Formats: sequence, structure tokens, C-alpha cells
Amino acid sequence: MQQLLLVALGGAIGSVARFKLSGFILHQAIHLKFPLGTFVVNIVGCLIIGMLAGLGERWGGFPAAWKVFLFTGVVGGFTTFSAFGLETMLLLKSGELLIALLYVTLSIVVGLVLMYGSFLLFR
Repeated sequence: MQQLLLVALGGAIGSVARFKLSGFILHQAIHLKFPLGTFVVNIVGCLIIGMLAGLGERWGGFPAAWKVFLFTGVVGGFTTFSAFGLETMLLLKSGELLIALLYVTLSIVVGLVLMYGSFLLFR
């Protein structure tokens, strides 16, 4: 139960932060066709999760409750792209180049195909 509360609290913080940051960016760059708000959120999420992972490695890890709150809750609520980035980095770090490339390729291609297919199906 405690883990669920930590994820919920962290997710609320991350989601509100995503909403505010992407809204601010969108307001500043309203004339652009490029989805700058989402792009910035994804890149910032990768920066944050990389920093947290690096700090965790330096300090010998985070307590389980902090991992759930920070990684799954806050950063996961902010953007799941950051989790994708971290998992890819960890695969590369462990020497699993082919698995990392497969993961990236399949995630993007299958995700886009399913998104477009479901869009067509449900529109």
C-alpha cells in the first residue's frame, strides 16, 4: 500500500510538472509545427532520470521507497520516455548492443503502427 501511495504522489507531482512545462513551452513557441513542448519534456525527463541513476550508482543505490517515488512516480509521471531511455542506456552499458537496438527499433516502429492502427480503428 505504501508503494502505491508513493507512486501516486510522485506521479501527481510529475504529471503537474509535465503539464506546466509543456504548456509554458507551447505558449512560447506557438508558431512552430514541431512539438517542442513534448520534446522538451522528454529530453528533460531523460536528463533527470540519468542524473538520478548516476547519483544512485555513486551512492550505492536509493532506498526502495525513494526509487518508487522518484523513478516510477515523479519521473514516470513526468514522462515514460525517460524510462525507455534509461532501459536503453542500461542495455548499452551492459554490452547488449543488439538487444538495445532491437528495443529502440521495435518500440518506435510497433508503437507508431499500433497507435496509427488503433486511431484508424476507433476514429
